[in-house]
Amino acid sequence: MSIGIILAVVMLFLMSSFYMGRNRAAASADVGRPLHSLPSYYGFYVALWCGIPALLVLGAWMFFDQKIIESLVVSGLPEDVRGMSADKLNLLMNDVRNLARGDIARASTPEPHIRAAVAHYESLQSTSIYASAVLVFAIALIGFLLSYRRIQPALRARNRVEKILTTVLLLSSLIAILTTIGIVLSLLFEAIRFFEKVPLHEFLFGLEWSPQTAIRKDQVGATGAFGMIPVMAGTLLITGIAMIVAVPIGLFSAIYLAEYASRRARAIIKPVMEILAGIPTVVYGFFAALIVAPAIRGFGEGIGLDVASESALAAGMVMGIMIIPFVSSLSDDVINAVPQSLREGSLGMGATPSETIRHVILPAALPGIVGAVLLAVSRAIGETMIVVMAAGLAANLTANPLEAVTTVTVQIVTLLVGDQEFDSAKTLAAFALGLVLFVITLMLNLIALRVVQRYREKYD
Repeated sequence: MSIGIILAVVMLFLMSSFYMGRNRAAASADVGRPLHSLPSYYGFYVALWCGIPALLVLGAWMFFDQKIIESLVVSGLPEDVRGMSADKLNLLMNDVRNLARGDIARASTPEPHIRAAVAHYESLQSTSIYASAVLVFAIALIGFLLSYRRIQPALRARNRVEKILTTVLLLSSLIAILTTIGIVLSLLFEAIRFFEKVPLHEFLFGLEWSPQTAIRKDQVGATGAFGMIPVMAGTLLITGIAMIVAVPIGLFSAIYLAEYASRRARAIIKPVMEILAGIPTVVYGFFAALIVAPAIRGFGEGIGLDVASESALAAGMVMGIMIIPFVSSLSDDVINAVPQSLREGSLGMGATPSETIRHVILPAALPGIVGAVLLAVSRAIGETMIVVMAAGLAANLTANPLEAVTTVTVQIVTLLVGDQEFDSAKTLAAFALGLVLFVITLMLNLIALRVVQRYREKYD
């Protein structure tokens, strides 16, 4: 038995409890007393009381299960093994887990205490699965019996179901908020550790990025330079090129689709444009590295320009093509949401369709268009694969789009690739870069919100 089977059985039980609760409510209404709510609400009432406690218990069991099992396995090891350092004990438990899953052949582990630990681990896992199944099914059954017995015509099932769903929605919102807070705190704490090793002013205003740290005291060429200006300049350069490509094309296409295109043309063009959003970014990277970058280099050499084989222009252009659907699709939906009465009033006053679009429709749709552009900017800033394949990894401080540059996200991935020690400045620099990128994105959103509010007041 596995967790998936337990979930499947619980879901089947929920469906059965729904139909049984609905049928009981419908049958009780035949006596002559009208139901307070529709029969389906009584079914949902029984299903929710049956499923929510059972699923909460199953989630808590899954969260604590592995830690408890590993602590019991460690407590069963010989005393000399338990006295090892924490790192060695973690490696031993990793071997035990791999052996239990079959990732490592058991014949390659002759140590008897490890074989005994694997057997103990498998026994505890099996016991845990069956115990969780019994507990979850018992709680589901108790919830079903208690709620099923309470079904009667006077029960305010709709009110109670809506109250439960409101609570679930509130908890979901709190989970999203707590997750955001956790992300910010994780970045902040690790960034503080980085700034204990590297001065803040050196990181924010340094003009050289070479995150190499010495492993030995006598090692040469690993002094390390952690100035983020070249990395941030490359990020802004590629993002700017991408937005120069994506915003005009996306906005103009949205205006055409919403105001000028026929239904037939719209039914063909919009789905084809949205296909761009579904293409994997690695495919865009191949296209940029094999087609766009050589074409730009050949064209530049033809007119006497020195173009690098990997350039910010190639990455930015392809990235701009990739995020066109983010601008066009959202802008199209926002423009279509503008009330038709505004169009008719403008045309009735003698304005042409183009004047109506410029002076009425676009101002009314500005908040949504700004939101679409911000989403496109966030997508461009967070892109990694296209930059790696088309712009390179060199942290050059330049505003020339024909040279190779790198971005913040590429450097974060580069710093965290492989087995890393989270106590060196090289690894912790990734968290400092992430924190700066988060702050910049937040500032852009605040500025855009302020611009939208000011323009909306002017429009009103």
